[in-house]
Amino acid sequence: MTSTASVAFDHERNPGRPSQLKRGTMRIVALGGLGEVGRNMTVYELDGKLLIVDCGVLFPEEEQPGVDLILPDMGHIKNRLDDVVGVVLTHGHEDHIGAIPYLLRLKQDIPLIGSQLTLALVEAKLQEHRIRPLTLTVKEGQVEQMGPFSCEFAAVNHSIPDALAVFIRTSAGNVLHTGDFKMDQLPLDGRITDLRAFARFGEEGVDMFLPDSTNAEVPGFTATEAEIGPVLDQKFFGAKKRLVVASFSSHVHRVQQVIDAAVKHRRKVALVGRSMVRNMAIAEKLGYLSVPDGVLIDLKAAEKLPHERVVFMCTGSQGEPMAALSRMANGDHRIQLEEGDTVILASSLIPGNENSVFRIINALTYLGVDVIHKGNAKVHVSGHAAAGELLYCYNIIRPRNVMPVHGETRHQLASAKLAHQTGVPSKSIHLCDNGTVVDLRDGRARITGQVDVGYVYVDGSKVGLITDEDLKDRRVLAEEGFISVVTGVNRQTGKIVTGPDILARGVAEPDRVFEEIKPKIARALEEAVKDNPGHTTHQLQQVVRRVVGSWAGRKLRRRPMIVPVVIEV
Repeated sequence: MTSTASVAFDHERNPGRPSQLKRGTMRIVALGGLGEVGRNMTVYELDGKLLIVDCGVLFPEEEQPGVDLILPDMGHIKNRLDDVVGVVLTHGHEDHIGAIPYLLRLKQDIPLIGSQLTLALVEAKLQEHRIRPLTLTVKEGQVEQMGPFSCEFAAVNHSIPDALAVFIRTSAGNVLHTGDFKMDQLPLDGRITDLRAFARFGEEGVDMFLPDSTNAEVPGFTATEAEIGPVLDQKFFGAKKRLVVASFSSHVHRVQQVIDAAVKHRRKVALVGRSMVRNMAIAEKLGYLSVPDGVLIDLKAAEKLPHERVVFMCTGSQGEPMAALSRMANGDHRIQLEEGDTVILASSLIPGNENSVFRIINALTYLGVDVIHKGNAKVHVSGHAAAGELLYCYNIIRPRNVMPVHGETRHQLASAKLAHQTGVPSKSIHLCDNGTVVDLRDGRARITGQVDVGYVYVDGSKVGLITDEDLKDRRVLAEEGFISVVTGVNRQTGKIVTGPDILARGVAEPDRVFEEIKPKIARALEEAVKDNPGHTTHQLQQVVRRVVGSWAGRKLRRRPMIVPVVIEV
């Protein structure tokens, strides 16, 4: 086994613009999903055609106030959508399918390829956007030719049914893209990750391997979903009043376990949250969710039952402010939680959501609710392969090149080290950022450039109009407040004829504090007009901004947003 203490993997921070792609060479560009957990989207290009794998969203963090979703930057392919032969969707999680509506707004007839459940979830989402997609349902073992790309699909196990890896055969080389996966040996649906297919791909030759890296830092093996059932059973037995279980709205297996436990303990189940209701209806209709007659009831009926006879299965396990659980914790949901109730957070923490989740836990604890979460009980297992599982994959597949995907930088690096330990040369392990261009030809891969990619924010009905500067302004407003200064200036005499009038919001100071700065503003404006009568209004406003900003920093120890208004009279 090779030491990785000081291995230099293939990574260039500023490789420059890529050269024109030569015929017979395949280009791989991730538009999202690298250095982050979410926004997964990878573009493969060969002989003028494009194949996309996944098209997901990233959920905003606290420093992105007002943002609803973050999309992959599709500018790289926006003018080439006629060249897209298809979008392969590995599974139905939002970080892999959530941006599909925004891609199809640009061109509606791009074919979507995925498993039955994945496409059903996508179609339900697109219906809300009034888009009717062109779809192709595939299953494990199936091979589909899409332009110069021959795609064979293999079953993988994940925290949602019907997940697929894709093996892409081309004249430039073969690529195995796992999507999200783990190696649960006792899955609830009996569908394990097909290592025999992985081994077969390895025998044929995997020139580039793109593995899920999320849990590469975690030693050993991810626990099996079967271990969760007995724990839920125990918690259901111990709960004397209402039970609320929060999970991802697509976690069919977890909902199945909750339903099974509810049946055993003679409780009815009410689904709470629009996405939860929609997704479970789809799963039940397609046979992925087994629900005995009479177990599922609507919210109105659940409210009439004795507290010890009901379970609420809801969204909001990541502390999303508008989700059902957050509203329950804040007391603005029709389900009013009280002392003695039990809430089970049946999910893991997505990086970046820690503060939001702990805020919910504290709010529920304050209400007297018994909160059970992964930190104090085994109520969730990850859907991603740990280091031991990844080592098995590297040894079985024996890839010529590796490009770790789906994870933050530390996860990618951990996966790269595992690859190197199994014998993959460091020069063949490519640590990429979003937008990094990797070219593959004759089994050899190398980083050849970088394309511009950034965050594309969805803000209400607006897509891509909000910038990082706008978000900076929002943060300043939220954290420092603002000061507005309105002044009337006689352009001919240079004298102040009205104001300065100051209005402050979010600045915890009495109005009288601002009296001392008013003469300084007036004096600075009069001097500016006297020194240069040709000053524009904008330049005079900048004078006000500098004077007030300097004073606020010195006097108030704050950096508020300053909105100067100078009116020429």
